[in-house]
Amino acid sequence: MSARDLTLVSISSALIGAFTSIVIFRFISSNKSSGKSSKKDVSRLSLANGNCWGRGNASASKCDPFDPSKRTGYITWDDYFMSIAFLSAKRSKDPNRQVGACLVSQNGIILGIGYNGFPRGCSDDKLPWAKKSARGDPLETKFPYVVHAEVNAILNTNHASAAGQKLYVTMFPCNECAKIIIQSGVSEVIYFVEKKMENSDHAYIASHKLLSMAGIKVRRHQPEMDKILIEFQEP
Repeated sequence: MSARDLTLVSISSALIGAFTSIVIFRFISSNKSSGKSSKKDVSRLSLANGNCWGRGNASASKCDPFDPSKRTGYITWDDYFMSIAFLSAKRSKDPNRQVGACLVSQNGIILGIGYNGFPRGCSDDKLPWAKKSARGDPLETKFPYVVHAEVNAILNTNHASAAGQKLYVTMFPCNECAKIIIQSGVSEVIYFVEKKMENSDHAYIASHKLLSMAGIKVRRHQPEMDKILIEFQEP
C-alpha cells in the first residue's frame, strides 16, 4: 500500500471515529433528556397515586420519606361503604341478581353487612333459585324463601339498634324491605341503582311512597371512582 493510500485510510478512520463518537454522545444525551421528561410524567402520576413513585406495583413504589403530606387518591366515605355493599353482594348465591347492603353509624362505623340469600339453617342446595316455575307453582321459585340484603344487614347488626343509622344498598329496596327499614329506625338510605319500574311493579312504587311518608332521607350514590381494585398482596 502506498503512502497516499495509508494517508487516506488514516483520515477515513479518524472521520469514522469522530462520527461514531458524536452519534453515541447524542444517543446518550437523548436518553437522559427523555429520562427527565419520563420522570416528570411519573411524578405527576405519583401525585395521583399517593405521593409515591411507581406504576401500579405497590412493592416497587417508593414514597418520599421526607414528605409530610398525607396520601392522595384515597376513596371517599361514600365510595368506601358502597364498595363494602358490593363486596358483600359477591357472597350471594342467587344466579339472577346479587344485592349487598351495609349498615353504617352516623360516626362512620360499620354496624352490619348483608346480602340476599336463604335464612340460616336452610340449605341453598335444597331450596330453589328459579325466578319462575314451569308449573306456575310459586313454591318452586326463590321468592317465598329468600331474605333480602337490607334485612340481613339490619338483623346482623353488632349494635343495639339500627335507629338513626345509614343504610348503603346496591339496589333500591322493595316495599317489604322499606317496612323493615322504617320500623328499625334507619334514618337514611343510599342506593346505587334502582330497578326499572313498570306500571305493574307496585313493590317499588310503594317503597318510594312509604319511605317518603316516614321521612327517611333517600339519595342515589354518586361514585367518585369508576371501579376499585382489590389486590391480595403485601402492603
